[in-house]
Formats: sequence, C-alpha cells, structure tokens
Amino acid sequence: MSPPFRLAVPPGRLDAMSLDRGIAPDPFDILPPKPWFTLESQDIADGKPLARTFVHTSVGGENLSPHLRWSGFPAETRGFVVTCFDPDAPTMSGFWHWVLVNLPVTTTELARGAGSGGALPAGAFHVRNDYGEKAYGGAAPPAGDRDHRYVFAVHALDVPGLDVTEDVAPAVVGFHLTFHTLARAALRPTYRIA
Repeated sequence: MSPPFRLAVPPGRLDAMSLDRGIAPDPFDILPPKPWFTLESQDIADGKPLARTFVHTSVGGENLSPHLRWSGFPAETRGFVVTCFDPDAPTMSGFWHWVLVNLPVTTTELARGAGSGGALPAGAFHVRNDYGEKAYGGAAPPAGDRDHRYVFAVHALDVPGLDVTEDVAPAVVGFHLTFHTLARAALRPTYRIA
C-alpha cells in the first residue's frame, strides 16, 4: 500500500533547508512516570538499526511491523495499546508510525507483519498513522539526517479498551493513554539514511 503522499524534499529545496535542530526528549521522559514491564522482539533491539524489512516502501523497505512479545505487566491490566513514535522527525510533533488500540489482555505477542495487514485479535484496530494509513508505517527519515529513534511501546491499560474510534488522531489516543496507562514497556531501535 502506498501512502497518499511522499515524504521528500521538494526539488531544488535541499540547499534552502536545514536539519539542524535540538534533540527531542524521549516521550516517556516528559509524561507522568509509570512502572516498566518487559518488551522483547525477534526483530528489533534497543539502540540497534532497523532492518530494511521494517522500513517504509518509499525508501526501499518492506514496511512490515516487527514481532513484539511482552510480559511482567501489572496483574490488574485489562487491555493493551501498541504504538511506534519517532520523536526525531523534523516536525513540531514527531511522527506517529503505528497506533494499535484495544488489544485484549490475553494478547501478549504480535507476529511480524501483524500491523501490516496481518490478523488482529477481535476488537483491536488501527488508528491512522502520520502517513494517513490505518496500519504500521515503517521508518523513512530524511536522507542525511541524524539517527532517528523509533519508540515501540506497549501500554498496559486499566480498562479493556480506550473510548476512541479508528478515525481519531494519534494524539487523541496519547491523551487517553495518559489517564489509563498502568505501566509501559518500550524498545528504541534506530534508523538513518545516509
């Protein structure tokens, strides 16, 4: 599936733009603190570059969501949300790559590709990402920029599901997560294009 637009520097504008900017904070450094549980993956690791398998097709990747498995969340957990956010995107608001809401508490693992057209558990659905798609959208940072961090997170909820529809913005999901997250788990792989 192709995005409705391509994130690229307009022709003739490369000289006119600068990617010089400060380093954005990790989103969890500025949100209310929560306990952490364990997130593991056969596909991604903290601080390690993403394989092209998980990179967007617009930059030559396969655009598959990675395998994720989590454990050690609070006993009172009633559901989960999975997100992937790039705080290093050259925007004022980062870039949402994946927002998968209302996973049942019995779901503790997602297979590779689950966010890319794979089967989802009953009741779970995607909210549109910043590509405009209701699915996972892989990494596609601007060529020549610094390493981008991709914060893959699982949020343990105090409710079975968030009171949102698939048509809300990712920020609305984030707002609801602030009030319903019991604990979280995260992995932060990186990616850059030379």
